[in-house]
Amino acid sequence: MPPVALVDPSTIDTSRVLGDRDAIHRFNPQRFEMEQLTAVIHVDREERLIIGYKDVAEDEFWVRGHMPGYPLMPGVLMCEAAAQIASYFCKEVGLFESGFVGFGGMEEVRFRGPVRPGDRLILVGKAIRLHRRHSIFEVQGFVKTNMVFHGKFLGVMISREDELPG
Repeated sequence: MPPVALVDPSTIDTSRVLGDRDAIHRFNPQRFEMEQLTAVIHVDREERLIIGYKDVAEDEFWVRGHMPGYPLMPGVLMCEAAAQIASYFCKEVGLFESGFVGFGGMEEVRFRGPVRPGDRLILVGKAIRLHRRHSIFEVQGFVKTNMVFHGKFLGVMISREDELPG
């Protein structure tokens, strides 16, 4: 049985963009095929809540080979999108100045429906724990009003000194 929705998905207005791709680029280091956010549409510091989305395109790198003839967004990329929305929130609220949030782990993840090219995957994240060393988020993904995945995600701070050379 799915958890109670963090936000009623029928009330989410995706037309008001707070963070476009340029804003996302300022906070998250992912580029090219690994960019899994299209926009951030809601940030509530008091409630520790963030909402964004990924518009799933026909030309995504995985479409040709992940279930040819019936392309499905891989669950691992849904998880990556969840991690990216959590990372954006950590930077938006000023949890740390330099570095970025790395994907530290996940728990209680369940996939409940397909995400296909042409869909808008809405991501809702709520910080359960915010800390400079690691943070925990409950994240849910929706296509329209259907919850397609949920889980808890651990983000760890990666300082610029920890980055790999080159």
